[in-house]
Amino acid sequence: MTPPSPLYALILAGGSGTRFWPLSRNAKPKQLLALFDEETLIEKAVNRLDGLIPPERILVLTNEAQVEGIRQALPKLPAENIVAEPARRDTAPAIALAAGWIAARDPQATMIALPADQLVVKTDEFRRVLQAAAAAAAAGAIVTLGIKPDWPCPSYGYIERGAPVSTDDGGTGLAVHEVIRFREKPSVETAETFLAQGNFSWNAGIFIWTIPTLLKELTQHCPQLAEFVEVLRQSPDFHDTLAAHFPRLDRISIDFALMEKAQRILNLEADIGWDDVGGWPSVAKYLEQDDAANAFRGALLAVDARENIVFSVDGMPRVSLLGVENLIIVQTSDVLLVADRRKADQIKTLVDQLPPELL
Repeated sequence: MTPPSPLYALILAGGSGTRFWPLSRNAKPKQLLALFDEETLIEKAVNRLDGLIPPERILVLTNEAQVEGIRQALPKLPAENIVAEPARRDTAPAIALAAGWIAARDPQATMIALPADQLVVKTDEFRRVLQAAAAAAAAGAIVTLGIKPDWPCPSYGYIERGAPVSTDDGGTGLAVHEVIRFREKPSVETAETFLAQGNFSWNAGIFIWTIPTLLKELTQHCPQLAEFVEVLRQSPDFHDTLAAHFPRLDRISIDFALMEKAQRILNLEADIGWDDVGGWPSVAKYLEQDDAANAFRGALLAVDARENIVFSVDGMPRVSLLGVENLIIVQTSDVLLVADRRKADQIKTLVDQLPPELL
C-alpha cells in the first residue's frame, strides 16, 4: 500500500457565468455570487476543504478582472495563492500551471483539481470521497469523481464505468471502478439508456492525481504542457515565467488533452448533494417556494402566478406577479431582467448584445 502524499488543491475560478446575468458581471462572475445564503460559491469551494487541505496548499486560478474580488472573498488564503492567468487557454494549460506551482513545493504531492462554481451539500461525504480518491491515486492512476445521476440530463458529460477494482480506498469502503470511456453530452434518449444500464455517472469535472502520474501522462500525450510544468517548477521567478510562457500554450481542455488518452483512469461515484448550478432554474431548487411553486429571494406578492423564479438583491422593491407563469425575474440596482424560464440557456445570447457598462 502506497501512503498518500501531501494533498494540494487547484480551484478553477476563471469562468464568467453569463447565464446568471444581470447578477453576474465580468468582475463579479458566478463563483463570486451568494446565490443560496451569505456565502459565495468560491467561499463554499474553499471551506469544504477545511480539515483536508490547509489554506497554504490551495491554489485558485482566475483572470485579471476577477483576481481582486476573489482575494477579498478568500482572506484566509495567502494572497499569492490567488493567481490570474495571463491569457485564456482552457483547462489543460491551467492544470499544468497548477502542477508546476505544486511541483516547486513538493514534486511528490497529490493534486485535486476542481471547479469553483459547483454546489456540494454533503461536505463531510465530499471530504471522505476525496480521501478515498487520493488513496487510489497514490498507486499511479488518474481518479475522477462521478455523480450518481437521478434523471437523464442532456447537459452533462457522462463517465462509463467498468467493473470495480481492488485498490486502496483510504479505509473508506467506497467502491473504485475502472473507467471504460467518457461520453459527450448525449440526447435525452441516449441519457435514458445510460441510466437504464446503471454504470454511468455524471462527470463532475473533478480530477485527482499525483504530480509524477500527471507528468508521466502529459509527457506521453501533451509534451508541450509537460515541458511547461518543468519550466515553472525550476523557475526562480514564477510570475515572470508564467507571463512569458503561458500565452504561447495551445488552447485545449483537459478532456481532449489527457482524459481521453490516459493509460489508466479510475472513478468513484459520489453521493455528495452535487449541483453544477448551470443557471437560474438550478438555483430555484434551493430558494424559498410558495404553494404555487414560485421560487423567490426577496419580497414577492404572487396572485394566480405559477412556477416563476424571482431573485432580488437586498434593498430592491417588492416584485408583484399577476397571472403569469414560467418567468425568470432578476432585479439588481441597475437592471431588471424578465425572461421565459424555458429559455434560460439563452440569457448568454442577450449578454452578447449588452453595452459595456452592463457587462
